[in-house]
Amino acid sequence: METFFSFLEKRVADCSSLLCVGLDPHVTDLPRPTAEAALEFCLDLVRQTAAYAAAFKPNAAFFEQFGAEGWKALKQVIDAVQEQSQRLGSRIPVILDAKRGDIASTAEAYARSAFAGLGAHAITLSPYLGKDSIAPFLADPEKGVFLLCKTSNPGAADLQDLPVNATGEPLYVAVARLAQSWNSGNNIGLVVGATQPEAMARIREVAPELWFLAPGVGAQGGDLETALMSGLRRDGKGLLFPVSRGISQQDDPAGAAARLRDRIIDIQYQMTKSGH
Repeated sequence: METFFSFLEKRVADCSSLLCVGLDPHVTDLPRPTAEAALEFCLDLVRQTAAYAAAFKPNAAFFEQFGAEGWKALKQVIDAVQEQSQRLGSRIPVILDAKRGDIASTAEAYARSAFAGLGAHAITLSPYLGKDSIAPFLADPEKGVFLLCKTSNPGAADLQDLPVNATGEPLYVAVARLAQSWNSGNNIGLVVGATQPEAMARIREVAPELWFLAPGVGAQGGDLETALMSGLRRDGKGLLFPVSRGISQQDDPAGAAARLRDRIIDIQYQMTKSGH
């Protein structure tokens, strides 16, 4: 039976990439503040970067701001990724960055919206409400979730570093342990910021098999090589790097994506060569 992460690993093998292209149509990057302009912006990015993308990650907020037309545009963007998948002969996962988290009945509606309505393959979730709040998203093993664990924003430590037991273990480690124990369907991953390499290494010890979605490389100051050293699994997989403006704001987005993909490959090679 295929699961979300077996699907993702097939794509990673097909494109030799750990790059996740972020689709974040900031109004300041658009010629007009409209859903149509956001759609055009994202469709161009998808066309240019599909060959180098292990996954695409549209951020729901940048579409929701345009109301119903924005939601329609988001669906069209996800459909466009599937068109590129058919063109390339390799299915490309779409991870909806929505950071949902609510009681079970509401979570069921959110899951239907993301998976049946929009056609996304995975979604980012907050685990704060516990297992029953994420269970509806896990019902189909072919659909995946990435639980917020140690995020890349400056205020992450306000809650995520709080000690939660007698040993002083921080909350983010407890979340990683729970995710590891809940992952019976091979469809749970973690959001672990590339800006937090020491925390990433600690989480990798606790969750040796899980995939990490690792934002923060580039504009937020995360170092790609350090993150790879801290978070790669023993098989050289397990990390997915979402990059948005570092690609979309370049004169040649396709070239920028190719260079990032190739830099990751080069660092992996050097790590293998040096015995890491």
